[in-house]
Amino acid sequence: MTVPVFLGEVTPGPRLTLAGPEGRHAAAVRRITAGERVDVTDGAGRVAECAVDHAGKDHLDLTVLRVYDIPPPSPRLVVVQGLPKGDRGELAVEMMTEAGVDAIVPWSASRSITQWKGERAAKSLARWRSTAREAGKQARRFHLPEVLEPASTNQVAALLESAALAVVLHEEAAEPLSRVDLPEKGDIVVVVGPEGGVSDDEITRFREAGALPALLGPTVLRTSTAGVAAAAVLLTRTGRW
Repeated sequence: MTVPVFLGEVTPGPRLTLAGPEGRHAAAVRRITAGERVDVTDGAGRVAECAVDHAGKDHLDLTVLRVYDIPPPSPRLVVVQGLPKGDRGELAVEMMTEAGVDAIVPWSASRSITQWKGERAAKSLARWRSTAREAGKQARRFHLPEVLEPASTNQVAALLESAALAVVLHEEAAEPLSRVDLPEKGDIVVVVGPEGGVSDDEITRFREAGALPALLGPTVLRTSTAGVAAAAVLLTRTGRW
């Protein structure tokens, strides 16, 4: 069994108290008891290996065995996710988080059936961020992925211009993703279109920003699975897997 991971502040000293929602979840839901081992991370690479001294109703009292820092992975993988319909966006976020994607950018593409506006945008973004947080803990990630603010097509183009490698997944591309030359450091930014795909105007705009259209495979994947499939290809080739 792997050691459970909880999010919390990793402070100097020999003892920690895991309280708040994480403490309640650990004590009441996970039923962690005295003598067990847990890891506490700040989600930014700092980890405290701990032993449980006492489990209250809504908190854990911990002895810190070791504190260490894990450097961020390189190259960094960023996925621009065209907004899918329904709850498939949260499914995409969950799978990409488990795979190791470092940042996810919700994109309001022209062919997105779903559009985030007003109060809906705030609630949808909060759900994506909560999904990433919980999936990151489940996957024992000590660097949680960022879920950034929703981006327009022009904002995505600006992100592509600053990337070490920019790729747009497209079913009519000639170059397979598995053969694209990869950088050793910097950001690899991959654009995943919504259910209707990436429009010609968007492809043109992204090409102008320096993006390379690439073919993911011989089949057409759902938008909610294309990101994790692309991540698997790229993370294997970069040596992160």
